[in-house]
Amino acid sequence: MTETLRDGELKVEGRLTEASNATLYCTSVLKTDDREDSVTCVYKPIAGERPLWDFPDGTLAAREVAAYEVSAAAGWDLVPTTVMRDGPFGPGMCQQWIETAETDTAHFLTVLPQDGEHEGWCPIVTVELADDQLALLAHRDDVVLRRVALFDIVINNADRKGGHVLPGADGRLYAIDHGVSFHTEDKLRTLLWGFAGRQLTDEERDVLARIRGDETLNERLMELLSEDEVAALRSRVEALLSAGVFPGPEDRRRPIPWPLI
Repeated sequence: MTETLRDGELKVEGRLTEASNATLYCTSVLKTDDREDSVTCVYKPIAGERPLWDFPDGTLAAREVAAYEVSAAAGWDLVPTTVMRDGPFGPGMCQQWIETAETDTAHFLTVLPQDGEHEGWCPIVTVELADDQLALLAHRDDVVLRRVALFDIVINNADRKGGHVLPGADGRLYAIDHGVSFHTEDKLRTLLWGFAGRQLTDEERDVLARIRGDETLNERLMELLSEDEVAALRSRVEALLSAGVFPGPEDRRRPIPWPLI
């Protein structure tokens, strides 16, 4: 798949109009002497990125690829296969398209009454409903969501909305849209604060230690990010291992992304 995604002829089929940056729905077709392979994908050209005040211009595509590299190196496999390549509108990132299950975010994100038991759910924040009643926004207490939460801490994800977690038709959960990650300053914004304060497991510590010592990953990230950003990632991993717990939203100016979904 990676070769087809990276080297195939990119054919634009449409555009995702709700995306804030140019996001094109494509097919990448690779022909050889004896076969033809194709991959449905999303292509985000650098030329279509909107400038942001807090991230350098023209760097979002590389950050998406860097997120995939971290996910793959950690063995989390949360991010669909993502490459940097040239395309009809210039260089950009190209990511495998995920066919989603016939469901919505309700199986891992919901609104609960303030009173009563919330077994299996992690309340995040109080919300006001249309009838002026107060309720709790919550996410599932789920091992894969916990993995996404840890991944977001490592990459310093500034935009983990509910819609950036996809339930795949294959039964897996995927994490997408990581263009505003890897900043040198702490910008973690997420809906997955329900794991705050929990102790890291031995398995999680082992994965973090592996990321810290992975020189191949470090070299790949140096091709995609600045030296300071790679150093900041290593510092975040060190801080996680030292603290031994998931951080919380306390003392953060904007810990919750908007819109929520």
